[in-house]
Amino acid sequence: MSKQIKNQKEILEKLGIEQLNPMQEEARLAIHSATEVVVLSPTGTGKTLAFLLPIIEELDEKLEEVQALIITPTRELTIQIEQVIREMGTGYKVDSAYGGRSFSKDKIALKHRPAILVGTPGRVAAHLRRTTFSAENIRTLVLDEFDKSLEVGFEDEMSEIVEALPNVEKKILTSATKSSDMPEFVGLRKPVFVDYLDQGVPKLTIKKVISPNKDKMETLFKTLCHLGNQPGIVFCNFKDSIQRLSDYLTEKGISHGCFYGGLEQNDREQALIKFRNGTHQIIIATDLAARGIDVSEIKFIIHYHLPLRAEEFTHRNGRTARMHNKGTAYVLQWENEFLPDFIGHLEEEFLEETAVPQPSSWETIFISGGRKDKISKGDIAGTFFRQAGLKKEELGIIELKNDCAFVAVAASRANYVVEKLDNIRLKKKKVRVRILE
Repeated sequence: MSKQIKNQKEILEKLGIEQLNPMQEEARLAIHSATEVVVLSPTGTGKTLAFLLPIIEELDEKLEEVQALIITPTRELTIQIEQVIREMGTGYKVDSAYGGRSFSKDKIALKHRPAILVGTPGRVAAHLRRTTFSAENIRTLVLDEFDKSLEVGFEDEMSEIVEALPNVEKKILTSATKSSDMPEFVGLRKPVFVDYLDQGVPKLTIKKVISPNKDKMETLFKTLCHLGNQPGIVFCNFKDSIQRLSDYLTEKGISHGCFYGGLEQNDREQALIKFRNGTHQIIIATDLAARGIDVSEIKFIIHYHLPLRAEEFTHRNGRTARMHNKGTAYVLQWENEFLPDFIGHLEEEFLEETAVPQPSSWETIFISGGRKDKISKGDIAGTFFRQAGLKKEELGIIELKNDCAFVAVAASRANYVVEKLDNIRLKKKKVRVRILE
C-alpha cells in the first residue's frame, strides 16, 4: 500500500466524529465476532460507517486484490459509499462499478486492484462473468439495502454474485425496513441481528398541508415560499410530473434541480452535486432519491404525490432528520383525498404569505481534471485562493472525481473565477474551467 493505513480513532478524527452511536458500536462488535450479520436501522442513522469500520480493520494491507465487495441497489448509493471510504482516508484503494458509464473505464480502473469494490448488481455480475478481477480473495460480502435490490429486480444478478464468490467468510446485510424473509440465495444459517428499527427517528416531525385543488402545484409553490431558503426534496411518483413541476417552479422563479431514472447518469450526478453544495436548495425527485442521497442538512421533504406503500413513506422521510438533526416531512393532501392507513392522522401546517425564496448564493464551477491527473482538493483550493483571489468564505464544497472536479463558489464571483482560471495548469494538466449549467 502506498499510503499509511489508518486505525479507527484516526478515521473518526478525520471524519470529525467524536464517538459511534449505540447502533454503530453494536454493529461493529457483531461484524467482528460473527460471520453473518443483519443490520436493521432507520435511514440516516449511520449504517454505512457501521459496516465499513470493521471491514477496513480486517483487510490485509499486504494483499493487492479485491477483499471486500459491497453491493448496492442504485448508482447513487454506490457513488456515495465510495466517497465515504475516500473521505475516511484509510490508506486502502477503493473503486466503484455501476451501469451508465463505460465498461472499459471500469476495466482500466480495476487493473490496479482495489481492496474494496462497491457496485450495483448488474455491473458487478458482468465483471465477474468476464473475470475482470479475481474473486478468490473476497472474504467479505455486503448487501447494502438488500431489500431494495430485490424489489427492483436484481435477485438473479445477486444470486449469481453470491455463487461466484467461493471464499466468502463474512456476509453482512443492511436495511432500513423490516423484511419478513431473508433471501435464500445468500445462504444465511444463524445470522446475528442488530435491530434498531423500533427506535424510530424521534427528531422527525410529519405534518400535512391541505390543497384546495386536486392539482397541487400552487399549494407546493406556497409551501416552498412558506419554508423559505432551506434545503429540501419534493417527491413525485412519476417522472412526467417532475418535468411539469419543474417548468412551473422555473416560471415562479424558484431555482431547483431534478432527479429521476430517465436522466443520463451525468445529469443525475450533477443534479446531486449542485444539491449537496447548495447551488440548488430544492430538488424534485422520484423515489429513486429515497435511497442514495446522503445530505445531512436536508431540512424538509415534501410528498407532492402520496407514496403508494409504507416502505416508500419510510424511505422518503428518512432523507431528513438524519444523524441527530431535526427535520420535517410535509404531506400535500387535496381536501377530498384520503390518506393511507400507514400515514395516519397528521397535524396540519397552515401556510403564511411569504415572498419567493432568494436564489442560492452559490454557483458550481466545473474543472476538467481530477484524481487521475494527480490533482487534489488542496491544489484546487490553493489555485482558487491565489489565482482568482477568492476569500475563504467565497469557496464552498469541492467534489473531486477521477477525471474532473466540481467546486462551489460565491455566485457573485463565478464569472470572474472562470475568466481568471480557464485554461490554467493544475499540476501538469491544462484544464478547462466553466460554470456548470
